Amino acid sequence: MEDQIGALGLVLNALVLFTTRYMDAAVNQLRAAGFDVRDEDVARLYPFVRHHINMLGRYSFQLPDLPGGLRPLRDPDATDEK
Repeated sequence: MEDQIGALGLVLNALVLFTTRYMDAAVNQLRAAGFDVRDEDVARLYPFVRHHINMLGRYSFQLPDLPGGLRPLRDPDATDEK
């Protein structure tokens, strides 16, 4: 049971780290584009967002070669085709 709890903690920490890195990149991109992103708003961001995580299915842990180590961020002016 303790091994399962430890593994869950590891996965949770990895998800929060992943999300935090991308949130930081998005905030930096918005600021570079001239948007007024206030520090008070950034302080209230919550990094435990999980809708982009596939909880069931197959996983590949081979890291692709990404420029700067991150996937490209979405264009905020592009239409969402979901």
